[in-house]
Amino acid sequence: MRLLPKLTSSLLACGLLMAGAAAPPAFAAALTCSEVTLPVTAPGLIPLLSPGMPAVLRGQYCAPNGAAPKTVQLLVHGGTYNRAYWDLPYQPEKYSYQRDMAKHGYASFAVDRLGAGRSSKPLSIPMMIDAEALALHEVVGHLRAGRVGGTAFSKVIMIGHSVGSGIVSYAAAKYKGDVDGVGLTGITHLPAVPVLGVGAGLGLHPTLLDPLLGNRGSDPLWFATRPGARGPLFYSDNADPKVIAADEATKDQVSVPGMGTVAVFGIILPVTLGIDVPVFQAVGEKDILFCGPLALRDCSSARTLRPQEAPYYNAKAKLDLYVLPKAGHSLGLHYNADAYRDATRAWLQQFGA
Repeated sequence: MRLLPKLTSSLLACGLLMAGAAAPPAFAAALTCSEVTLPVTAPGLIPLLSPGMPAVLRGQYCAPNGAAPKTVQLLVHGGTYNRAYWDLPYQPEKYSYQRDMAKHGYASFAVDRLGAGRSSKPLSIPMMIDAEALALHEVVGHLRAGRVGGTAFSKVIMIGHSVGSGIVSYAAAKYKGDVDGVGLTGITHLPAVPVLGVGAGLGLHPTLLDPLLGNRGSDPLWFATRPGARGPLFYSDNADPKVIAADEATKDQVSVPGMGTVAVFGIILPVTLGIDVPVFQAVGEKDILFCGPLALRDCSSARTLRPQEAPYYNAKAKLDLYVLPKAGHSLGLHYNADAYRDATRAWLQQFGA
């Protein structure tokens, strides 16, 4: 996995982050971003048997200045990430999904999933996919009720990345009528299991042992990536080392039991057959976790990937599939991520956002 060389380059690049962290005034002038705190239900100690406990879910709302759009994107990060995936604190004019969308007239709300970022930190074992989906269902209700940005959004598009895509799939299939469209990024329906196994063994460790996150007080089944692991796992050679360093500096944790339920019930099993709204699926051509011979997925183009993925959707999904050339797993943080965002906006136009 070449973790030690990646760790060295990541640590050297971390010292350069402050120089590129602030957005140029011209970029920030046309939009506003603010943190929002929402009440949600966290799982009890015994899932499905004990009542849910109160919790808060925090997120960042970004929108163009002036009249707010009537459509909002609900953005759900992947495992070992938090909402910084959607608004990386390095060259935001190039890599921030939220700020780029706002610049083009779109509103978005990027959440910290329970256990990550500034949201509540439940125990790891109850953090199953059902609990994650319930929290998102409640957030959709808040968005439609005008509790985010002061706008009662008439349309909600839920977009996930990686593990977040598995949760989004499950939530959209279970809570029908919640959302008007679904975006699934950094995912196919058949992971490269050998790569995931090696990656987990060499690239993950308990959060308690992590030099960056170890003081968080998490229980032993919350895991984070080892220093230097994110480059080999999540990126191709078509990425800026300073971006990978920023990713390392903002990384987070994931519940191992919860991630297991997402893998089974949100990714491998065909839960997406239950999604009855339009779906946009995007993946990086060089995603070693979900593409290639070990995943039985040819991601060289949308044309080659479609026959392998289309059977997992019904006709109402109207599957729109996109492959970002030369990009790895975290496709939104590669040199050519603007092409992926353009493709997403082309798909979003059907919702009148």
